[in-house]
Amino acid sequence: MQQWINGVLHDLSQQATWSIDWEVDIGGKDRTGVLRPYLIDISVTDKAGTTSDSCSLTLDDTGGQIALDMEGLDITVVLKGREVFQGTIETARSTGSRGGGRLIPITAKGFDTRGKAKQIQSFHKDDATLGEFMEEAAKRAGFSIRLDPSLASIRAPYWSAQHESFLDIGERLAREINGTFKLRGREAVLVERGSTSLASVQGIVGPGGNVINWDLAPFTGRGAWRKSKARYFDRATAKFVEEEVEFESDDDAPDSNNIIRLPLADKDQAKRRTKGRKGEAKRDKGGGNVTLDLAPEAQAEGIFILSGAKPDIDGPWRIDSVGHRANRSGGSTTQLDLKEPGAK
Repeated sequence: MQQWINGVLHDLSQQATWSIDWEVDIGGKDRTGVLRPYLIDISVTDKAGTTSDSCSLTLDDTGGQIALDMEGLDITVVLKGREVFQGTIETARSTGSRGGGRLIPITAKGFDTRGKAKQIQSFHKDDATLGEFMEEAAKRAGFSIRLDPSLASIRAPYWSAQHESFLDIGERLAREINGTFKLRGREAVLVERGSTSLASVQGIVGPGGNVINWDLAPFTGRGAWRKSKARYFDRATAKFVEEEVEFESDDDAPDSNNIIRLPLADKDQAKRRTKGRKGEAKRDKGGGNVTLDLAPEAQAEGIFILSGAKPDIDGPWRIDSVGHRANRSGGSTTQLDLKEPGAK
């Protein structure tokens, strides 16, 4: 790390002008000043669910003095005074061509992909809460964990990890309870979808507005289910029992059922799984994307409120993913992938 910083410091004569304020910390130190003459662009992606947040930076390496010894260093990116990414540098590569100059693309993930997050686990807990089970799984993977209290208190007679990584465990349980599972830095987060108190983002179409373009459909057809059904084996009666949950749907929606194929352990798990499918159906009812002037306050799972476009699509939407883009020779934008029209 010291090698490439010294290399950057050796020439500060190239002063580039950015239209926005940004900061980059690498290895626990503020590197904004030394990177300013060389940083070409910044790209950050924040997604709901288990997909890791990601970040990429491109450096100008015209003089060939920037070393590549950055793998595994912590990195934090701030745009317009707001932290938009925290994670670990995965790779730093040298690219170039005879007529195209030399560049150093740096890529980072929201957690250290070299760690134990992908290590296989096999253990179980009897008569325990989801919080107790996930705390054990997180500890084995080297993470702390923050759980929504309503989820942490879910009790079951048996929880198990059967040759699964911590990532697999979190993803499986998030689907079952309609939750969001994320790894950020050295902390894991499991919360109920739609329960986070994030700041909403306003999108205004028209003169003086911040919306650059939009492509939205209030109904896509994918969420058009009447109900969800699951079956479990009732030990008391020694027979299979069916559990079902009604969906909120339009009157003209087709009479179709979202059926869970495999039998579940008990009634409680069947209820959790069918309610999870109900949440998925609500979320997938409509969707699309919007591009805005840079909005660093936007976060996945937050609410986006559109106005001035069309009555059919104006109003609140759930943010499924966020992409921030900034370039020293151009502008800066935020793209939102949206779902769940009418989200609360």
